[in-house]
Amino acid sequence: MKYLIVVDMQVDFITGALGSDLATAIVPNVVEKVKRFDGKIIFTRDTHFVDYMSTQEGRKLPVPHCIKDSDGWQICDELKPFAETVVDKLTFGSIDLPRLLESYGEPIESIELCGLCTDICVISNAMVLKAAFPEVPIAVDASCSAGVSVESHNTALAAMKAVQIEIV
Repeated sequence: MKYLIVVDMQVDFITGALGSDLATAIVPNVVEKVKRFDGKIIFTRDTHFVDYMSTQEGRKLPVPHCIKDSDGWQICDELKPFAETVVDKLTFGSIDLPRLLESYGEPIESIELCGLCTDICVISNAMVLKAAFPEVPIAVDASCSAGVSVESHNTALAAMKAVQIEIV
């Protein structure tokens, strides 16, 4: 089975509290990728709670975002119709993703990732998956991912390439 992991394409990362023009610009690319993908698509959703500001992340990034059940927590409207399988994650990388993929009971042919932010959650999830499945080809689509900045996006892509994650 081929998997596409669409990371955190949520309102708060696109047009909301932590939104950016870089994130907005990739939405059409991600929509096209999802429409064309021949395999299983899994979305991740950054999930925080009303106590966000008292968490370690909240103290280091004091911008409330992706608060569960808020508008900003939702997958963006353009991708919502494709988000049948969604993994809520409480931190940058999800240890539940490898477990979910294994639970399907099928050999994993390949895993491709895209989404937001390349330099935070995309790289974290790519690394978790690479550690869990060292022999599975893992790729990141650079045209369907965006970082906090162009520089941090490129730095994250280089770091993933260094650990044998293909950049497409």
